[in-house]
Amino acid sequence: MTEQTYCDRLAQDRPFLTGLGRLSEQQVDRIILQLNRYYPQILSNKDAEKFRNPKVSLRVRLCDLLGHLQRSGERDCQEFYRALYIHAQPLHSCLPSRHALRPVAFLTCLGLAAGLALLVYCCPPDPKVLPGARRVLGFSPVIVDRHVSRFLLAFLTDDLGGL
Repeated sequence: MTEQTYCDRLAQDRPFLTGLGRLSEQQVDRIILQLNRYYPQILSNKDAEKFRNPKVSLRVRLCDLLGHLQRSGERDCQEFYRALYIHAQPLHSCLPSRHALRPVAFLTCLGLAAGLALLVYCCPPDPKVLPGARRVLGFSPVIVDRHVSRFLLAFLTDDLGGL
């Protein structure tokens, strides 16, 4: 599976962001001003004035801004997400592209846990079979929660019958 680029994420999030009532006029203005002031190469003064024009509806301005950023490139889209996080953090956490990343992380952790379980329960207790694994698992409780660490420490003992 390839990693999603910021431009891909923006294309996926565009309908959500342009939905009615998602972003207020003030939030959009702050995002535009940040992109213009801190990154004038992303939004020139002329572009910022165009996207902040109060005579045009907010939805049209936002659609134009997102289209402009997508055409500009990956770095510009990344800076938009940074500005969105700063000025609309609750909305940023609800983006569809962020929800798409969560199952991947969950499945990764689940696969790691399943592999560790197979190592613990299916490998023979002979210390000559996996000497390096016992060393690695010995340091794992430092990282893993205390409830899990007692099971990992039990693996280090010679008698696995106590599990």
